[in-house]
Amino acid sequence: MGSDHHHHIVMLPFMALGHLIPFLELAKQIKQRTTGFTITIASTSLNIQYLQSTISSSSSISSSSGESTIDFAVLPFNSSDYALPPNTENTENVPLTEIGEFFSASLNLEAPVRKLIADITAREGTAPLCIISDPFFGWATNVAESLNTVNITFTTGGAYGTLAYISLWLHLPHFHTDSEEFTVLGFPERCRFHRSQLHPFMRAANGKDLWSRFFQPQISLSLKSSGWLTNTAEEIEPFGMEIFRNYIKLPLWSIGPLLPQSALKKSSSTSGSSISTQRTGKKLGIPAEECFQWLNLQRPNSVLYISFGSQNTIRATQMMELAKGLEKSEKNFIWVIRPPLGFDIKGEFRSEWLPEGFEERVRGNKQGLVVRNWAPQLEILSHESTGAFLSHCGWNSVVESLSQGVPIMGWPMAAEQSYNSKMLMEEMGVSVELTRGVQNEIVGEKVKELIEMVMDENGKGGEMRKKAGEIREKIRAAVRYEGNEAGSSVKAMDDFLNYVLENRQERESKIQVV
Repeated sequence: MGSDHHHHIVMLPFMALGHLIPFLELAKQIKQRTTGFTITIASTSLNIQYLQSTISSSSSISSSSGESTIDFAVLPFNSSDYALPPNTENTENVPLTEIGEFFSASLNLEAPVRKLIADITAREGTAPLCIISDPFFGWATNVAESLNTVNITFTTGGAYGTLAYISLWLHLPHFHTDSEEFTVLGFPERCRFHRSQLHPFMRAANGKDLWSRFFQPQISLSLKSSGWLTNTAEEIEPFGMEIFRNYIKLPLWSIGPLLPQSALKKSSSTSGSSISTQRTGKKLGIPAEECFQWLNLQRPNSVLYISFGSQNTIRATQMMELAKGLEKSEKNFIWVIRPPLGFDIKGEFRSEWLPEGFEERVRGNKQGLVVRNWAPQLEILSHESTGAFLSHCGWNSVVESLSQGVPIMGWPMAAEQSYNSKMLMEEMGVSVELTRGVQNEIVGEKVKELIEMVMDENGKGGEMRKKAGEIREKIRAAVRYEGNEAGSSVKAMDDFLNYVLENRQERESKIQVV
């Protein structure tokens, strides 16, 4: 898509790893599809440093004359002003007891964003083409309206999970019934939800609590924006897209999954490339070469990959039983592990949290690798030896797995993860749940049985793998752009950009008439 004029887009991701990465990928996609655009990602100082660290020296963010560029703008934010620990600018660094206060503190970014938009307008003689904001920054809708631009809400999740999350927070249906199961506005009767699928914060919400006071107004304002973008594809979530459109009654563009192009190639990764390091900016807990040397020795579809995302961990008793089940299953695995709940998640891992001699045994007999903190996730999932993914069902992990045709064992823990898990089981047929949350006990023998079922080439495991493979092809078709042939997500991106350009022309015409 070309442009005769310079246009500016300002992006406002929420301060969390799972939000920052998709926003940066979206910026890269817009840069690739346009000329003459400036895309400015605005966040706090440490988050901007983090985003810049994810960009490899080979990635061209600045561009030659006429091409679009990606810039960064720092928003002032002093966590100490809000009774938070110093340098707390990301949910990854916030204790669970203070996460609500962190969300509330994020409301204070409205004033510096308003100044940023005003400064851009004064400097360029026109307001930005649009703001693209996180649903948690609903206040951006008011900022855009008052400064002669429009706000587009970008959910970094999928359609089904996002609708469940926003509808549950707005209406709290579980608060108005004693039943364990209930319907959710926007979903048909057949999609009944269960109280156990709710995070404890939501389960306890009554409309007057800290979380309700944050989410309800921010989501409501986001539903007044000029449209929504979602990190999914029409082909993989036809039902989710349909009910989401019917609920928000706004233009909705499915422009995902937003993944590096190298992750969408058909060949399996067998070398220690650094997609995951570039994408997350994190130091790996194992050399990529060592990881891939081990994977190359395994049979196709024989390895279970285990990771619960950047911010989640499980209780010590659950960790012990998971380890017992893994060892009893005799299946190969790679387990990304962090200290259990109640301990510093970034602290040193203690051998006492696992069965005695566990790590030494599984490494010695080549059954598995236990990796501290970070592993090259995309590369592991794209390797032909990987057969399943035990995941917290965060949307970034879900689309990374499905883009490689890898079925999922779900262990949802927070946010919209339980609703993603529900959709993966009921709508896609690519997942089974091991358990939910960190409250429930698990037993090693049951872990063993479920692992064996999922990893089986026949039966339900085989069916899940086949369906995951079909979704992989749908994802690749949606994001394909070759010559004049464009997939649905590429077309949706162009439709979105045309929409905001036409909206700009209409606004300018009204000003001239006045």
